[in-house]
Amino acid sequence: MAKTAKAKAPTDVADLTKAQAKVEHKRLALEIENHNKLYYQEDAPRISDAEYDALRQRFDAIEARFPEFVTSESPSQKVGAAPSGRFKKVRHALPMLSLDNAFAEQDVLEFAGRIRRFLKLGDDDKIDFSAEPKIDGLSMSLRYEGGELVTAATRGNGAEGEDVTANIRTLEDVPNKLKGRNVPEICEVRGEVYMTKHAFLALNERQKAAGDTIFANPRNSAAGSLRQKDPSITASRPLGFFAYAWGEMSAMPEATQSGMIGWFQRCGFKTNPLTRLCHSLEQLVAFHRKIEEQRAELDYDIDGVVYKVDRIDWQERLGFVSRTPRWAIAHKFPAERAMTVLRDIEIQVGRTGSFTPVGKLEPVGVGGVIVQNVTLHNEDYIKGIGGDGEQLRDGRDIRIGDAVVVQRAGDVIPQVVDVILDKRPKNTKPFQFPKKCPCPLHTDVVREETATGEEGARARCTGEFACPYQKVEHLKLFASRRAFDIDGLGEKQIEFFFEQGWVKEPADIFTLEARNNKIKLEEIEGYGQTSVRNLFDAIRRRREIALERFIFALGMRHVGETTALALARGSGSWKSFHDGALKVAKGDEDAIAEMDALDQIGDTVIKGVAAYFGESHNRGVVERLTKEVTILDAEKPKSNSAVAGKTVVFTGALEQMTRDEAKATAERLGAKASGSVSKKTDYVVAGPGAGSKLAEAKKHGVPVLSEDDWLKLIGE
Repeated sequence: MAKTAKAKAPTDVADLTKAQAKVEHKRLALEIENHNKLYYQEDAPRISDAEYDALRQRFDAIEARFPEFVTSESPSQKVGAAPSGRFKKVRHALPMLSLDNAFAEQDVLEFAGRIRRFLKLGDDDKIDFSAEPKIDGLSMSLRYEGGELVTAATRGNGAEGEDVTANIRTLEDVPNKLKGRNVPEICEVRGEVYMTKHAFLALNERQKAAGDTIFANPRNSAAGSLRQKDPSITASRPLGFFAYAWGEMSAMPEATQSGMIGWFQRCGFKTNPLTRLCHSLEQLVAFHRKIEEQRAELDYDIDGVVYKVDRIDWQERLGFVSRTPRWAIAHKFPAERAMTVLRDIEIQVGRTGSFTPVGKLEPVGVGGVIVQNVTLHNEDYIKGIGGDGEQLRDGRDIRIGDAVVVQRAGDVIPQVVDVILDKRPKNTKPFQFPKKCPCPLHTDVVREETATGEEGARARCTGEFACPYQKVEHLKLFASRRAFDIDGLGEKQIEFFFEQGWVKEPADIFTLEARNNKIKLEEIEGYGQTSVRNLFDAIRRRREIALERFIFALGMRHVGETTALALARGSGSWKSFHDGALKVAKGDEDAIAEMDALDQIGDTVIKGVAAYFGESHNRGVVERLTKEVTILDAEKPKSNSAVAGKTVVFTGALEQMTRDEAKATAERLGAKASGSVSKKTDYVVAGPGAGSKLAEAKKHGVPVLSEDDWLKLIGE
């Protein structure tokens, strides 16, 4: 059974226009702030940690690409959420900041590399790290004066928390007076309040019997227990506390992170017994793997491992960036997995004819959500011989009826990561990938070729625009926000109009109003005179379109938003692009060389343009469409900037902007951002780790600028 894809993956941040990014930035900020309030104030999160991390990653990526969006009110500049107002507010002497996240071992390597560069350490200089499980609880700051507990405050928004001193005094793990001699006059001990798993289950049983609130997880129950107005209720709840950090200290009793952990123990605090001192990156990674293996056996929830530079003087030198310390990072675990049954395999046909097998599951909860569908990537993956995604263990294949292990991490589409062979039903058969498209044409299905000419993993229908699945997906792209952005013409409307035969190609959208005397759209259920008038008004507003949007809307293979922008800027006008594309389709070597010279354009894109304009059917679609719309010339870059007309190459790891941001800025100022260095290159902007391109610059005598030099040159 074939179905067209209904859920679209979000546009890559690198492909967002500034206007799109601004809208999404605002939406994500509101969404994140709402989830912060639910998590920190109300102890009632509605999404999993992995989903929240995915929101933050996308939000941070947008701000990295568009730093001008960052304000003091941005979630990236805040920690947690403002105090709820149910308790007296407490101002932290030193902010309680959150940690940056690592999701892969490569992220940890980059974290260590940044520390080494910042401290100007050589390859032989050793960096010790304190590593500890990341407790999923409620952050707490305990202030002692003269050794006596005077205030206990939640993290709140990082600068200001809630006074829960009376409740904290009921916890056995928190001493009211610090033990030992030579305790600093002012001492802030920080750590995590948590509830064990068995205590959580017992509490929920009591809550259920009493008809009270049932908590979703141990973290919620710990936070809810601590925020009781009546301390006796808190005292009746089994809460624990692990000490692992500090705030204001009138004197430091130890010189290292690991030394401070030992000092906390001597003062009467519990610390996590799994905390270890690691002397290399290999030990960090091994510790992370070991803790992940033990995760299910622990009686408290953890969601990763925290690494901290052990030397406190180095911590102080490294300092902080935005809301996070440079000297610490949280290495998160992958989302937890679940086992269920694969009931069916369906094939979805995408806009470019690509086949995507989708597994239909017996619904199962994974990472806080119910999963019913999973991607099976491609034919090779189903057969157990690799392909996209994680390799299935032992090369086992996937069959309908199998018991499978499903994983969902962040905003990644859920996938099958293992098959339980000893639970496989008898008489199951290997899945037969279709050799014909399920569309009425039943056209052949072929495997794509890779850049080296070998058979690729992706299968495609050869019907192109004659295939109805591809036609309707092209129309959806055409009307989408990234292309013509026609309000009121969403995916459902496109499917309906296509099924009715009213819109078969893009030009039909613009003749719809003229044909409505026969269609009588206002008489269709779900429509009315007002909605029909609004739709036609929206279509009329899109009769004038930017060149890059028009090129993207054509749906050529391998031509995304970024590529469409490069083609538009390189061509200047629709006539110039159209004439060049026709020549490319005919194999004109000069036209191919001219297109190849454009930044971000290579053989793959050129083949996509040639294939599109080499089809007479496509040329007819374009010809009929251009009679209905006016295509604006591309925005011209500035000609009076310090770098106008210059060729610039960016290399190495830029630290104040992404490579895409740097290129976009250069092009906006009239420069050409090239990917290779030659005698014609005017500037090479080199960041840390610059390699062969830096050597080429020196070879050709090309001026080399630092990132700061570049920003000074362009006046930013």
